[in-house]
Amino acid sequence: MYPNFYFIFKEWFGLELPGLKLINSFGFFVALSFIAANLAMSSELKRKFKLGLLGVGKEVKTFKGAAFPKGDYISSLITGFIIGFKFVPMLFDFSKVEANPQDYLLSLQGSLIWGLLVAALFYGFTYWQDKKQRLDTPIESINIVDHSAFMGELTMAAFIGGLLGAKFFHILENWSDFMKNPMDAIMSFSGLTFYGGLIVGGIAVLWVAKKKGIPFLHMLDVGGPAMMLAYGTGRIGCHVSGDGDWGIVNTLPKPNWMSALPDWMWSYNYPNNVNKVCNPYVEGDPLFTSNMFCDFNQTPYLVANVFPTPLYEAIVCISLFFILWILRKKLKFAGLLFGIYLMMNGLERFLIEKIRVNTIMDFIGMKVTQAEIISTSLFLLGLILVIYSIKKKVPAFNSQNIGTTVE
Repeated sequence: MYPNFYFIFKEWFGLELPGLKLINSFGFFVALSFIAANLAMSSELKRKFKLGLLGVGKEVKTFKGAAFPKGDYISSLITGFIIGFKFVPMLFDFSKVEANPQDYLLSLQGSLIWGLLVAALFYGFTYWQDKKQRLDTPIESINIVDHSAFMGELTMAAFIGGLLGAKFFHILENWSDFMKNPMDAIMSFSGLTFYGGLIVGGIAVLWVAKKKGIPFLHMLDVGGPAMMLAYGTGRIGCHVSGDGDWGIVNTLPKPNWMSALPDWMWSYNYPNNVNKVCNPYVEGDPLFTSNMFCDFNQTPYLVANVFPTPLYEAIVCISLFFILWILRKKLKFAGLLFGIYLMMNGLERFLIEKIRVNTIMDFIGMKVTQAEIISTSLFLLGLILVIYSIKKKVPAFNSQNIGTTVE
């Protein structure tokens, strides 16, 4: 597997470029998932705006030739300082961070002198740009923009809320590990729970959407396909990096209907996985033994093959995205699409839990995983939303636009 781009270039092209160890493959696909979701949501907001479902648009007042806001100067200082403090020193001596780039990036190590110098350069460049574009009398203009203009704020809300929610739910699910070393658990790149990100990130997006005047049910429908696509894309990152979200040990023979597919699509040992795990067994597994031990330095792979569940989820969820993308123009009432998304999401995750490694919890006398509880709740919530949408009958298209094609 490829925990970072160094391994990709080494295996594919025979090039050993230590600087590529900074580009984490899981983080790359997470970023890609945000971009994909952003494009899907932006497209839907534009389509719904053209159909007259989101109102008349928003007035945005601009002043051509006016002084840059203070925020531009502050952001240039911060960006310049981070680049100088963290990244410039690596150009002179990368060996200090090569062993564990992530630990270096999250630490207080760096060069204060370079940080201040590059911050000053960024500030000076911003000042030069500001002076060059200024006019003696700024020209005021008012433009009407569709709601896709707010995608930057919506995406930022999804990112911050999703990250905090994913980390918080992971801590709740693994409370004993958190209590052993709270700071490591909080600052670690690993340990993110999807449903935590979905719930908290979704709430943050809806809050921003409400402030921007986007109707609640329409915003839900805009987000449904995008979240399915983002989840499927993110799961590719889980598979490529080997972040521990794999399945249980797979001792079953490969089925005949998969005979044409490579063996790693049925069972896989995740070599060079980013978590540096070689023991795939979990407590409670009938094959687990308390004296099971392996050294990742000696065996940099799982000593027994497992189900590649992130790959399965990526395939299923990206396929479900295309189904939702087709349905978005066919459903009559707002909210239906998101209700269907919740039901699809809940069912998919509930089924994959049967072959996926997870923490078992006691819940009203039952042994279940956190994801099983939440996925069941989401399925039922989706069903309720479908019934509510049919009864509410908020149109998913403007009656005056029936027969009009809007891409």
